[in-house]
Amino acid sequence: MINLETPRKQAGLIDQAHQLAMNMLRPISRKYDRAEHEYPKELDMLAALIDGVSETGATGGAGAGGVRRDDRAADDGKVRNGANLASVLSVAEMCWGDTALLLSMPRQGLGNSAIASVANEEQLERFKGTWAAMAITEPGIGSDSANITTTAVQDGDHYVINGEKIFVTSGDRADSVVVWATLDRSLGRAAIKSFLVRKDNPGLKVERLEHKLGIRASDTAVITFTDCRVPAEDLLGSPEIDTKSGFAGAMATFDNTRPLVAAMAVGCARASLDLTRDLLEQAGVVIDYDRTAQSQSAAAAKFLQLEADWEGAKLLMMQAAWMADNRLPNSLEASMAKAKAGRVGSDVTLSCVQLCGTLGYSEAELLEKWSRDSKILDIFEGTQQIQQLIVARRILGLTSSELK
Repeated sequence: MINLETPRKQAGLIDQAHQLAMNMLRPISRKYDRAEHEYPKELDMLAALIDGVSETGATGGAGAGGVRRDDRAADDGKVRNGANLASVLSVAEMCWGDTALLLSMPRQGLGNSAIASVANEEQLERFKGTWAAMAITEPGIGSDSANITTTAVQDGDHYVINGEKIFVTSGDRADSVVVWATLDRSLGRAAIKSFLVRKDNPGLKVERLEHKLGIRASDTAVITFTDCRVPAEDLLGSPEIDTKSGFAGAMATFDNTRPLVAAMAVGCARASLDLTRDLLEQAGVVIDYDRTAQSQSAAAAKFLQLEADWEGAKLLMMQAAWMADNRLPNSLEASMAKAKAGRVGSDVTLSCVQLCGTLGYSEAELLEKWSRDSKILDIFEGTQQIQQLIVARRILGLTSSELK
């Protein structure tokens, strides 16, 4: 059974991630929020440090690159606190520093999580060290990934990809892109596969970068594919179309990435709560955990409610990651964690701005920035509404055609 306390063996990694966030990310947070689309050069050194930690064989890492489920683990009934749990806990600490900078770190793209989820062993070794963006969303498609229109047609030992992808995180800076495309639109979602497309492949073009409300340090691109030829061996996982398993292969990526996005929201919200507590205490409002909320000031009572919501989001995040470590199906829990954390992140950060009044709304503190950054975490990797729909389908035992 899961123990919802931070595992002692991962305390060192989490502390290391917190120190990196406090000493390297937080000091440059405002600088790169203002310098939208400018690459944070300081991240090269940080990425090298994370690579060094990974090479030592330490469990997990401080980035968002994702981890692979350990299919070699024996079904011996032992409880494992493994790399998935370590990853979400360290990502939360890094986002306590800055969410956009975490998303900008080399070799820590969401596409790397897709590779970890579905690539075969040979591909894992061949793509080691790549920095992969992930291209799913298309114009007019939104969160309904099953309706992808980008096509991949086999031509000899290559696939030819045509289509347009929008809101590609790190789409300009990354050296490769994991592209979701359909092999046969008539077969529906079962024919959707992901491809590792290198940025120098002919036919791939970064059309423009988006100007955004938040996570401005992270570049978000529109990418088009025009007769883009990709080696057949760069189709991630199996090329076979299994109509029985349907969308399961592609959706395995989301089971990996949604707890990571939940972790980002948890970390950003924690930063807001920590600073707000300090600012409230400076204003004479002390949070007393030994008294009921009703017996304290309105500001203190609101803060306690926000902390309780945050705790629930964190525990759901940990549960989804723990289940992955213990080889348990976690699609439901991954969506629950993403839905809860995304909503809580937005609510907490915006409420903290309100609790701190004009100081929260000004650029004197980072509270207003965190409220802007957190909103995307309730949108990408599946919006709040999509997550609730997935949860309802799972609980009620209904298919996507039965509950829309």
